[in-house]
Amino acid sequence: MALIHIDPVPPRCSPGVVLSFVCTGGKLDSKHIGKIAFVGRGATVEVPDAKAAALVKALDGATLQDKPVRVRFAGKGDFTNADHLGNLSNLLDLEAKAEQEEARRRAQAEEGSAVGDGSTLTRLVLRDSEFGLGGRLLLTFGRKTLNEPLPPSRLGPGSPVVLNQTNVNRRVPSYRGVIYDRDSATIGVAIDPPDDELPDEAVWRLDLSPDEVSRVRQQDALRRAASASGDRLAELREVLLGRASLPSPLAGEGAGASPAGEGESATARAASPLTRLEDSPASPARGEGKDKNTLNEPQLAAVEFALAAIDFAIIHGPPGTGKTTTVVEFIRQAVAKGDTVLACAPSNHAVDNLLEKLLAAGELPVRLGHPARIMPELRARAVDILAEKHPDARQARRVARDAFALFRQADKWTRDKPQPGEKAALRREARDMLSEVRKLQALAIERVLDETKIICATLTGLDSQLLGQRRFDVVVIDEACQSTEPTNWVPLLRANKLILAGDHCQLPPTIISPEAAERGLSISLMERLVSRFGTDMSRLLTVQHRMNSAIMGFSNAEFYDRNLIAHESVENHRLCDLPGVIAEPLTETPVQFIDTAGASYDEELEEDTGSRRNLQEATLAVKKVRALLAAGVAASQIGVITPYRAQVRLLRERLANVDGLEIDSVDGFQGREKEAIVVSFVRSNNEGEIGFLADTRRTNVALTRARRKLLVIGDSATLANDRFYQRMLTYFEEIGATSSVWEEID
Repeated sequence: MALIHIDPVPPRCSPGVVLSFVCTGGKLDSKHIGKIAFVGRGATVEVPDAKAAALVKALDGATLQDKPVRVRFAGKGDFTNADHLGNLSNLLDLEAKAEQEEARRRAQAEEGSAVGDGSTLTRLVLRDSEFGLGGRLLLTFGRKTLNEPLPPSRLGPGSPVVLNQTNVNRRVPSYRGVIYDRDSATIGVAIDPPDDELPDEAVWRLDLSPDEVSRVRQQDALRRAASASGDRLAELREVLLGRASLPSPLAGEGAGASPAGEGESATARAASPLTRLEDSPASPARGEGKDKNTLNEPQLAAVEFALAAIDFAIIHGPPGTGKTTTVVEFIRQAVAKGDTVLACAPSNHAVDNLLEKLLAAGELPVRLGHPARIMPELRARAVDILAEKHPDARQARRVARDAFALFRQADKWTRDKPQPGEKAALRREARDMLSEVRKLQALAIERVLDETKIICATLTGLDSQLLGQRRFDVVVIDEACQSTEPTNWVPLLRANKLILAGDHCQLPPTIISPEAAERGLSISLMERLVSRFGTDMSRLLTVQHRMNSAIMGFSNAEFYDRNLIAHESVENHRLCDLPGVIAEPLTETPVQFIDTAGASYDEELEEDTGSRRNLQEATLAVKKVRALLAAGVAASQIGVITPYRAQVRLLRERLANVDGLEIDSVDGFQGREKEAIVVSFVRSNNEGEIGFLADTRRTNVALTRARRKLLVIGDSATLANDRFYQRMLTYFEEIGATSSVWEEID
């Protein structure tokens, strides 16, 4: 028999209640159900192999005793290596093992170091607690000595953590939470209200938590996609895996399609005429933002193409071409014609960027996710914050305060000794009140979700306990190439149509396991589909509004077949055109490559980390940054990019007194731009080794962050051992942008 897992089950839930839930929701006779075992907050149920997939589909997000629950497979099932989804499942296991090994290495390093790796804080006491951030309990911790500073750590706002009591010998509950605040002496953690009052005299430990929930959701999504039959998920699976022919005519050839219902065939879906937003009825979710359509022709063509798609469509957005702006316009038009949209991205930052632009465009999306992980200026759209305003939530807060007052009363008798059983009765009453609190909170959230047309969330932040069994006419994934394919299948479980937006010529997903990366986990769903279907199912945005044409030139030829066009507003703009900037060679030329070959600017390894740095190259980069500042360029308009974390640390140290200047790795600048960018390549050695500079997509990102000035520092003798960098050096020479480091020596 197969195993399915139900989580969370209500406190003191009996096996009979679980049995009834499975049989009623899954339309199954109880004689076919095997053992029911309670594990932690959940229950595992034995069910017939042939019924497992249908039961997970029917029960996931269904209501058990007035509360939606998550239902998933409790094992990997019958995946085979020959199956694409099964292979992805195996690669996820490899990645999980690599993550565990890295965590063990960090722990061993911490044992041998007085500082550790910064993933743990110990000897904490509880200083304050209050309700906030969507009904969560906000805990403030510090050291026992008031105002004693906490040591440096990687625990900052948004970090997921596990909270454990350390001054007890017995087994006590641990609590999962998120950091919502941090200063020199205190740290704030938001947790779901516990069933019992936290002990006043406890000593606590905070540990950075691995994202095990994300991995479980991905594995379950792959299993559900593989086992789907006779429904929309099964149709999309066959199309996306290339096992079903695409509908004819192809999407984007002038006919649109309404979302398919369950089991409806691709060829039976009816076409519907395309409309421009100006001609569409107002969206019910639209606020008072701008309604005017200001997209250029390639952007409008991409929007129409995506609207017309039957199963999926791809919007390919190179640097500066307004990919997210195009995605937002597509969402607006989809909503205007009555569609519901689930808008996702791989990171909280990317989701917030999408949310911010949707709000500016006049839409009113609801943002899923812990409020502490959302930008403060956008938290008003968090589902928990919106739900707090509902009368049911206000009532829940009052009941919660009363419940914790009962807990305190049970533990602190000030007069007569309580009657036998009286303390237990008070605690039982308090727990019942907290159960009522959760029902009221869930009802308030349900109302908020029912009233919106657009929901924004990270790819793995989709929770059936929150979303229930909701499906969406369209799932949109922005920055799709920065996510692994398994993460994309999590929202696909709820999709009638899929829109992917990104650029497979920029940063790929970050993979820890070399074996998993080599076997395909580093290939995003979008990259795989572009490779398979090419321009049949994608549209390229071709007008870029960021870079001077000389900055754009090399990447345009190397990655985009010279299809990009610099808009006339940016084609020839330079630093010297900015107010207050002095006209001189540094500010009048858009591109400069400073060649350090022959100057003994040798790279070196940083002790302890194994990362690389180049001291002389850093000195030159600092000199050029200070020259830009002296010419009148504001620090906030300058960015310094280098591929190696050791060089990032070195440059930050040397430029620490320049407020507003940003220095970061390539990953840190993805999706960003500055008026001037200084790039330090670092690698300079006699062997001609370039290390992970060989991942040329990273270099594409570094070279396309600048608007008016790109200044690159590198050793041509080392770089030229790679053909890509040979072509880059040739381009710099052809546009007259190459100079020698000897010209920089005073």
